Amino acid sequence: MPYATASDGTRLWFEAAGAGPALLLAHELCSDARQWKGQVAALSRRFRCLTPNARGYPPSAVPETDDAYLWDRFAGDLGAVLDAAGEARAILMGWSMGAYAALQFARLHPDRVRALVLAGIGSGSPGADTALWRMQMRDLAAAWLEDPRRAARTMAEGENRQALRRLDPAAFAAWLADLEGHSPEGMARTCANYQGRRPSLQDFAAGFAGLEVPTLIVCGEEDAPCMETSRWLAAALPQARLWEPRGLGHAPNLEAPELFNAEVGRFLSTLP
Repeated sequence: MPYATASDGTRLWFEAAGAGPALLLAHELCSDARQWKGQVAALSRRFRCLTPNARGYPPSAVPETDDAYLWDRFAGDLGAVLDAAGEARAILMGWSMGAYAALQFARLHPDRVRALVLAGIGSGSPGADTALWRMQMRDLAAAWLEDPRRAARTMAEGENRQALRRLDPAAFAAWLADLEGHSPEGMARTCANYQGRRPSLQDFAAGFAGLEVPTLIVCGEEDAPCMETSRWLAAALPQARLWEPRGLGHAPNLEAPELFNAEVGRFLSTLP
């Protein structure tokens, strides 16, 4: 198994598949690298796909301090994976939590990013949602330490998760089973710190205005918590376009993988 080493010494597990320009896929809070299998199968014919597990998600290390889980650590970890894989630049495809990290990495290191695909980005960023979002993340962190199975099932009941349950019950069951097996400590610290303490994306408006990176933003029409920020980012980023697939929620790559892969493939075909 290949590992990268983050700037604070945290070991980060990742897999590599295919050949071609590098494409790094960063997963969401409720998933890990396993939920990118459908994209790797389709895209590794044209790209070298790198799929890491974030810190807190075994077999990556589970650090024991809260400050190891701040958002800038997760953004920096993407660079560590690229370094370990011997890649100077890459396309970054992030989903939810992973999309936040990918966008921040691109803002900080635009010379290392060829393009961005950002799916399900923006929960908690609108100012009216911030206080409630942080309270929910604190409650989830406590739940993961008290009763991990209950915490996982609470997350699965979110309104923007029901498209997957409706469209592919088997995929929903597999996703939930994986989630129930995540590290309780890793999930608790990620919820409390990365999720619960990160700044709003709107705080970085000035930096995004100068980010000249081709960007595809994906927000399913049933992903209400991400809609406002996705539309805001589509206007704030100079080379962004927004795709709002009908009937999909927070996991478009699982809910309609063929549709998602086709749209991403079309976008990537426009790159030099």
